[in-house]
Amino acid sequence: QVQLVESGGGSVQAGGSLRLSCAASGSTVSNYIMGWFRRAPGKEREGVAGINRVGITSYADSVKGRFTISKDNAKNTLYLQMNSLKPEDTAMYYCAASRSLGVPRLRAVEFDYWGQGTQVTVSS
Repeated sequence: QVQLVESGGGSVQAGGSLRLSCAASGSTVSNYIMGWFRRAPGKEREGVAGINRVGITSYADSVKGRFTISKDNAKNTLYLQMNSLKPEDTAMYYCAASRSLGVPRLRAVEFDYWGQGTQVTVSS
């Protein structure tokens, strides 16, 4: 079982950047499909980005070209680089791990382990 702890959230103006980190313990990120999800107030949880064991990535259309997911197996850490942030990116961001195989699908039901979240607030 893997434990996940997010960090790196904060407040930023529109157009700015943040990098989220997700430190894993108890197991290694290389054993899972890893993903980032977010939930904005009054909205459903949304898959943002995913990366599988061999580094294949997927992104929500709303963040393509702006966000980059990556992982450092040696540091056992998942990252989400967020550039050109918009007010609509404001949400609680969660790191998650899936025991599924194949390409990373951004479906929350397929993810088995979740972090506590880190808040991202983008002001206009």
